[in-house]
Order: sequence, then C-alpha cells, then structure tokens
Amino acid sequence: MNAYELTDIFRDAILTGLKIGGPILLVSIVVGLLIAIIQAATSINEQTMTFVPKLLFIGLVLIVGGGYMLQQLVDFLYRTFAIIANVG
Repeated sequence: MNAYELTDIFRDAILTGLKIGGPILLVSIVVGLLIAIIQAATSINEQTMTFVPKLLFIGLVLIVGGGYMLQQLVDFLYRTFAIIANVG
C-alpha cells in the first residue's frame, strides 16, 4: 500500500464522516441558535429548554436520514476493503 492509497482512504474517511455527522451537527447548531434567541428575548434561562428540542430534532434527523447515513458508511467500508484487497 503506497502513500497515494493511504491518502485516498483518509480523504474518503473524512468526507464520509462529514456526510454522516454533518446533518446532525448542523441541526444541533441551528436549533441551539434558535432556542438561544428565544431565551434571550424572553429572559428565560432554563437548561432543559435547549436540551429537549435538540434531542427531538436530532432524533428526527436520524429517523429521516439514518438510512442515507448507514448507506454512506457501508459504501465507505466497501471502497476501503476493495483498496485493501487490490493491494494484497
């Protein structure tokens, strides 16, 4: 296995990680920002007010996009094993 193949695997791993984790992080950031704006406007500083909506929306993202995320992970593993099989 040469440096090009290792670099290709690492690049693919980073892109796959972004595809899998990106939607969850993005939803968490957006929901947290919206709740923070509401808390600032109403002067309510309750910690559970940010936790529960984030948890619900992240669960919704996992229900809606979980199949896509799993398929991305499986495709990454197939590509990685194919590179390893071609080397050996």
